[in-house]
Amino acid sequence: MQDYSSYDAIGLAQLVRTGAVSASELVEAAILRVERLDGQINAVVHRAFDEARTAASGPLPDGPFAGVPFIVKDFGIGVAGWPNTSGSRFCADIVDADDSGLTRRYRDAGIVMLGRGASSEYGIVGNVETALFGPTRNPWNPNHIAGGSSGGSAAAVAAGIVPMAHASDGLGSIRIPAACCGLVGMKPTRDRVPNLPDGFDYAMGFCVDHVVTRSVRDSAAMLDASGIPEPGSPYAVPPKAGPYLDEVGRSVGTLRITWSGDTPSGQPIDAEVQAVLERTAATLAALGHEVREGTLGVDHRAMARARAPVSAANFAAGMRRVIERVGREPREDELEPMTWASLQGSRQVTGEQAFLGFQELRMLTRGVLRRFETIDVHLCPVMTAPPPRIGFSDPATVPPREIGKRQMALYPFAALFNFTGQPSLSLPLGMSADGLPIGMMFTARYADEATLYRLAGQIEREMPWAARRPQVWA
Repeated sequence: MQDYSSYDAIGLAQLVRTGAVSASELVEAAILRVERLDGQINAVVHRAFDEARTAASGPLPDGPFAGVPFIVKDFGIGVAGWPNTSGSRFCADIVDADDSGLTRRYRDAGIVMLGRGASSEYGIVGNVETALFGPTRNPWNPNHIAGGSSGGSAAAVAAGIVPMAHASDGLGSIRIPAACCGLVGMKPTRDRVPNLPDGFDYAMGFCVDHVVTRSVRDSAAMLDASGIPEPGSPYAVPPKAGPYLDEVGRSVGTLRITWSGDTPSGQPIDAEVQAVLERTAATLAALGHEVREGTLGVDHRAMARARAPVSAANFAAGMRRVIERVGREPREDELEPMTWASLQGSRQVTGEQAFLGFQELRMLTRGVLRRFETIDVHLCPVMTAPPPRIGFSDPATVPPREIGKRQMALYPFAALFNFTGQPSLSLPLGMSADGLPIGMMFTARYADEATLYRLAGQIEREMPWAARRPQVWA
């Protein structure tokens, strides 16, 4: 299939469904692209080619993505018999015994699992440059980062290796790599995609799973397939009115949209990012929406103070589970300096500090949610600048405190909506003069993915990106 990479996942599944190609042909096309391209971008850190060939040659579930090759992030969800390193030398020998709940949903959708995509160590850094596997590079320019922590998944999709890949987002880790790699990245509502019944509630619902894709409809269809309420889910997510895939082509009507590029620090965003933001706002106005410049009124200093002990305590608890699985404490030389410093610091947080922080976050996020009583969507950039060069936040060479400063400066917008639990979507709406993608972020009220998919479908038709091709392409 020489034109394999020109199709999105729904398109490939349709070819299989009509008999135009077989699932085995799709898998061979994907394997060929891994072998030819991955040496340039270092996206796929575990290759399960024999398993994929066996799955493709046998009966597949009659799901919406039957026969479509798929990459799973190397952090979080389990795949039976596969390593799950979390990007860390400390977990290099961990192998999952069973599929997790979300993995089973993906299999039921018909996808064929090809391998694991690179992640930063325990998802801490918004970029993938690990001591275990090395840097994952951006297909648009391999001298630049692919973002993180779902950087391997994003790079593989952007390069045309697979049309869609699993990703997860705790502080922006779906939306940031989507923006870096020119993809669609939806962070769903808290617990819209539960990893149950066997997955624990990591980060009290702040962390969510979904996919990165090249088309809006693929993102919507996979949320239909995986976003199914589970008995015992810790958060009650309001039910959707109908399939998200149907929303993509539906009229969006007139939306009340605010937009802003204001940063918590007061520093201006990059001029090219500002230009894409203003062009996007103007396009929305031309489409008939009520568009005005305006912020969400967030007290960013208070938010930072509240989230620090909560994030630290959550990391300490997550590492406790990892340590129990490995069976011993990590040595300092088994963790990257950023991870080691984070672990030591997080263990100093008291229960009182963590719960006070959590309570403050709840109060602060209520204020944000109240803002959405008078607006439908808020628009801002995903990042303050285009993707920087490899080494910008390399945990092996940049001191931990400096990495923190650089990340806060580059990624100040995304994390807020993990704490509020709102759906938040990155779309690839611009390119820098150097040929690097620039993503814009659209956030809707709690549980209102439908509005975002209707709006994204409209924008995809008005500001199309499907014809763009990166340097590293199949």
